[in-house]
Amino acid sequence: MSGPFGLTGRTAVVTGGGRGLGLGISTALLRAGADVVVLGRREVPGELHEEAARHGRRVHHHAVDLADASAVEAAARAVLDAHRVDVLVNNAGAQERHPAVDFPLQAFDRVLDVNLRAVFQLCQLFGRPMLERGEGRVVNVASLLSFQGGLTVPAYAASKGAVAQLTKALCNEWAGRGVGVNAVAPGYMATDMNEALLADPQRLEQLSVRIPAGRWGTPQDVGDVVVFLASPAAAYVHGHVLAVDGGWLAR
Repeated sequence: MSGPFGLTGRTAVVTGGGRGLGLGISTALLRAGADVVVLGRREVPGELHEEAARHGRRVHHHAVDLADASAVEAAARAVLDAHRVDVLVNNAGAQERHPAVDFPLQAFDRVLDVNLRAVFQLCQLFGRPMLERGEGRVVNVASLLSFQGGLTVPAYAASKGAVAQLTKALCNEWAGRGVGVNAVAPGYMATDMNEALLADPQRLEQLSVRIPAGRWGTPQDVGDVVVFLASPAAAYVHGHVLAVDGGWLAR
């Protein structure tokens, strides 16, 4: 795709890019003309390879446990040895639900490792060559819980609040050096991560009636916004946390 929203000739790394929101993001990037490198534990589904073939693009996969800092570094080094990375999308996330007073510390640490420490580590590893070239885009995936507290998800809320602040902190250091750092904050999405909410009729109704758009979001809704933030069209957008929530925060 050419024009201000096109990414032809660029390579994007997407963590967790083979399922849920990540699959929608990877698909949107392919359609915009980018090659995609997926970092994650699961194999890339065949549908993503088929999508790449339809657009004359390529998909690569590197297996990694984002909770393991050494594995993250090794995977990033391997990707950088093989590709010039123009766009980094920190999408992968972990979730645990427990009342705060009973929240296991080990679970809290794992959520923070995946949702925050790995995000910062990948920003360092992929951001360094972007800064050396004076060009690049980082898109972090924040959440409505970057703004709100949620229920029984204190680790997730803490991590996503931190992702929003990390996005702003990196913007302050990197925007003047040619690297854009922004975030998307998805609202309530019909994905695996929210299956507990989708399976609870009372909670589903409570949440759904508050969304002005009248529906839950889809991976494509988020993927298209990520493409915008990764594209030349967003050249003067820096340090922004863009809610993709159907109007939830406006209520």
